[in-house]
Amino acid sequence: MRPLLFGVDFTSAPRRAKPITVARGHLQETRVVLDGFETCPDWPAFEALLARPGPWIGAFDFPFGLPREAVVDLGWPGDWASLVGHCARLGKPAFRAALDAYRESRPVGRRYAHRATDLPARSHSPLKLVNPPVGLMFLEGAPRLLAAGVHVPGMHEGDPQRIAVEAYPGLLARTISSVSYKSDDRRKQTAARRSARQRLVQALLDGITPARLGLQASPAQCLALVEDGSGDLLDATLALLQAAACATHGAPHYGLPLDMDPLEGWIAGCPTP
Repeated sequence: MRPLLFGVDFTSAPRRAKPITVARGHLQETRVVLDGFETCPDWPAFEALLARPGPWIGAFDFPFGLPREAVVDLGWPGDWASLVGHCARLGKPAFRAALDAYRESRPVGRRYAHRATDLPARSHSPLKLVNPPVGLMFLEGAPRLLAAGVHVPGMHEGDPQRIAVEAYPGLLARTISSVSYKSDDRRKQTAARRSARQRLVQALLDGITPARLGLQASPAQCLALVEDGSGDLLDATLALLQAAACATHGAPHYGLPLDMDPLEGWIAGCPTP
């Protein structure tokens, strides 16, 4: 039975105006068929998605781990499940205060420790709490993965029918173009960004991706991807392609490095240094 694929554009504060956006699809030879979109406007809806029976592979756009350097310096637990549980018990105010104090303790120019995957992926440090608040995305996302009992390859043994991998849509988008294609600010949703989305969608349809997987989508779906100035639908679709690439590799590693740090995790499709 082929797995269902999810691409998840995440937010640390889902609401009706800015929900978690999910692209659903499946693999058909070398095509990733876009079955549709759904949204999670609150945490119960997202938790229900994680609890959905498998087999499925989901690529989630939030950091699954924290930099080992920071974890060691802070004296926090050194295995993923214990670390995630510790951070969840801290709660948002104490977690934020701990990271703020830690950054201030570090030399200017080196305030943010990074995971091994962050530098080649050009992703933000999970210690960052604003613009974007990826640290809070970790705090809201990782504990829910743990509570749901999903399998996180290389990090946590869970239900082998429900596989969660870390996505970063920007990583895949930059293999096609480095031009900005989205903004949550309506004033910045320009014609140039719309054109950039149009080029990205066409490249996905043409299979111009590192995994050589092409997107199969209806004209209406393609139009929705182009017209969504926030880029949420397109980011979810890019994450869907990342989930599909992991599916082609399959168990047990799903294309992730064999020597990845089990505390930090690794972004799907990110090259090793």
